[in-house]
Amino acid sequence: MRKRPSRALVPALAASALLLAAGCSADPGQSSAAARTPDAGASATATETANSDQPLAVAAAPAAAATSTAVARPGTVGGKARKTSLKVKSYDSHTRRAVISTVSKGTSSPSPTGSPTPAGTATPGRTAVGDVIASAPAPGAPDGLLAKVTKVIGETADGTEVQTAPTTLDTLLGDDDAKGTVPVDPASFDIERLLPDVKVSWAKTGDIHSGPEGTKVPLGSLRVDVATKVATAEGTPASADASVSGFVQVKPEVDFSYGGDASTASTASTASNGSTASGPGAAYLGVSGDWTSQWALKGRAGATAKPVRLPFAKLHADPVLQVGPVPVVVNLDLTCYFEISGDGRVTVDVEQDLKGDFKAGGTFGTAAGWTPVNESHMDSSPVRTSVTTAGSVKAALGAQATVGLYGAVGVTADLAPYLRGEAAGTVTATTPVGSGTKSDVAASGSWALYGGLDLSGTLQIQLAIFGTPVIQHAIPLGTLHREWKLADGKM
Repeated sequence: MRKRPSRALVPALAASALLLAAGCSADPGQSSAAARTPDAGASATATETANSDQPLAVAAAPAAAATSTAVARPGTVGGKARKTSLKVKSYDSHTRRAVISTVSKGTSSPSPTGSPTPAGTATPGRTAVGDVIASAPAPGAPDGLLAKVTKVIGETADGTEVQTAPTTLDTLLGDDDAKGTVPVDPASFDIERLLPDVKVSWAKTGDIHSGPEGTKVPLGSLRVDVATKVATAEGTPASADASVSGFVQVKPEVDFSYGGDASTASTASTASNGSTASGPGAAYLGVSGDWTSQWALKGRAGATAKPVRLPFAKLHADPVLQVGPVPVVVNLDLTCYFEISGDGRVTVDVEQDLKGDFKAGGTFGTAAGWTPVNESHMDSSPVRTSVTTAGSVKAALGAQATVGLYGAVGVTADLAPYLRGEAAGTVTATTPVGSGTKSDVAASGSWALYGGLDLSGTLQIQLAIFGTPVIQHAIPLGTLHREWKLADGKM
């Protein structure tokens, strides 16, 4: 099980949204002018929000707003998402009940005894039925919370207890547009080392560095070093012990876009709570970044025809994107691994430098639905090349990334740069009959080393969290495959 990142490590959000309904009854059938009036803590008027035609800004949320929320009341006048003083005090994922508190001045206090007040008596300045809430990571909701209030249960010492149901992003973003690429703070990752000799380094602005002394890491990058022995082939001499060493360095970024032009949405979508919404006209979610790796394979690995994968580090972060007033919580996991396959006969001593970038994700349009995005550009250079004996081996040092929203995985991408070596040849011996002389032995053959990369993955059904039509089954990203020759020779 992965360790949850401490909230101090999680990039928090910059702004939240205001509560649109004050003093609303818990009865979803009731409607009053008071229930549709923004509360006194609002930072913008409904008119200002409605008249704004500018695209929403997308940026990394600053740490000062780690517990903020956004609230909207879809289908009402002035019901667009906006800033609020509410926050999620606690959440139970099994019952989907949340306790919502407020820190604004002048609002009513909960019952001093802590006992619930009767349902249907929501206090002014607190949440009400119909509110859609988006929250940064909170107690009980480490991946953030996106939910609709279906019932106000009552007041407690900690705030208003409410029943919630799942909802989608379009209920908050509506017909707005937003697009941006946000780097992930390398210091925000929670790290689980799966092998003994794994070192993690990162660097960020302010001349802040973490990792072994002397390790140089570019700003915004995360580097994972590994060195370990691997199983050798049966009968392998001690001089051919096998090992893998090197590092993976990545500067991860989250790519997000939302196009809420309702006029372009030709197909209505059904949200997870059963309600029908027009959904966005366009959407995109993906992960990208700069990639650098340098690694070496030495010896005769006890490989098999089926690739054997060994993860050596798992990393997790919950960066929060501030999309206008809405905190959009992205869940990012990286698993670094090496993988070896072959016939267990060839002995190699190779090292390769690799630099480039990658991009993987899913894009939505009303005409084509969800389609994959799959790009990578890499340049490599061999540092050391040597192959002896006949046989073949392939070894990859890669990373698998998963990216989702509010705990729902949407995209899985696997970037696997690799080395492949093969050698072929014959050995002949001739001994003159009865001569007693030494045999003549001749060896001939050829060898070659190749670098390459595979980029693959899937789009998941949970991408419907945008409010788009549900994906009926996982959609493969397809495999981007490139290979190039590093060196060759004759024996």
